[in-house]
Amino acid sequence: MKYAVLIGDGMADYPIEKLGNRTILQAARTPAMDSIAARGKTGLAKTVPDDFHPGSDVANMSILGYDPATYYSGRAPLEAASMGVSLAADDVAFRCNLITIENGRIKDYSAGHISSDEAEILIDTLDSELGKDNIRFYPGISYRHLLVARDNLGAEMECTPPHDITGEKKDKYLPRGKDGEFFSEIIEESMTVLELHPVNLKRVQEGKNPANSIWVWGQGYAPKFTAFKELYGKKGAIISAVDLLKGIGIYAGLDVIEVPGATGYLDTNYEGKASAAIEALKTRDLVFVHVEAPDEAGHEGSTEKKLKAVEDFDSRIVAPILEYAEASDEPFTILVLPDHPTPVSVKTHTKDPIPFAVYRTDKPDPDTVKSFDEDSVKNGSMGLVKASDLIGILVKS
Repeated sequence: MKYAVLIGDGMADYPIEKLGNRTILQAARTPAMDSIAARGKTGLAKTVPDDFHPGSDVANMSILGYDPATYYSGRAPLEAASMGVSLAADDVAFRCNLITIENGRIKDYSAGHISSDEAEILIDTLDSELGKDNIRFYPGISYRHLLVARDNLGAEMECTPPHDITGEKKDKYLPRGKDGEFFSEIIEESMTVLELHPVNLKRVQEGKNPANSIWVWGQGYAPKFTAFKELYGKKGAIISAVDLLKGIGIYAGLDVIEVPGATGYLDTNYEGKASAAIEALKTRDLVFVHVEAPDEAGHEGSTEKKLKAVEDFDSRIVAPILEYAEASDEPFTILVLPDHPTPVSVKTHTKDPIPFAVYRTDKPDPDTVKSFDEDSVKNGSMGLVKASDLIGILVKS
């Protein structure tokens, strides 16, 4: 048996008035996901435990079969693993966003989805200007970067993800608690360094949002994972554009497959991801394919972009992998799902259970469900499940 787990980040949504009170999944054209739902089993999955923030770290850790209550230690350490940044026992890793601040408010959590090349120049400058023995900056992808603090600095601090507070006053959400003043000063100093940087002056001239500040959040220590193969007896791989998913994969002992042109946005290399997944399945038991685009569109509050992202995910990721699976001589199990909702009306993640559908090519066993969306799967035979149990259910069925 081969397994493909296809994750459309943030696909789930709430009913939208201009779509006739339908959700994105209900309004989008998604024949491949609908086919999987119509010929398989469906249900709702709880990806975020009650006492956790609905972050992509927690939700995707659950989908990969790791209970956050046992394995979670923070978001940034997972990204550090993907970036090749080793953490000592007393190192605290932080996600370090490049953001846009205007008139004292957080205007854009992604600085206009700044390019990785531009961002690397800015992060290198920050490390040169603000880096100390106990603080270092590391460049990542687009707006997503890393700050590592030594000697447990900031471990107990309270931080807020910038995508949760777009439009809000910066000062209201600066880091709080022990070491909060120290990191608030780092943020203020970053604004001085970045404001007149040539990269940002050029971006302003081109009508783009400048990356004129950093924002730190998602801190934690290096976690300890049990290898995926040890837990589930399967050799697996993961394909994603974002360091978070790659980092979870590294700690889980999965093969992390890099795809040229994978951006984590609407312009990502869908075909490259699908081809890489098909190739990976020739030598591995299982592959996770993660697409970030629907989540980014949800954070932007764009119904049109999210519809496109979901339709692209269906036609350019799900459809070719489904076609390959059905033509294969080996039986396949395909699981399709989002990690969490990112409703365009709230522009951030919510804890609502997410829809999922499971289809076995050798054993079609349909529910009465005809389409893949938040309401239809409520009638599915699998009911409400704990997401971290899903992989175990699949490999034992």
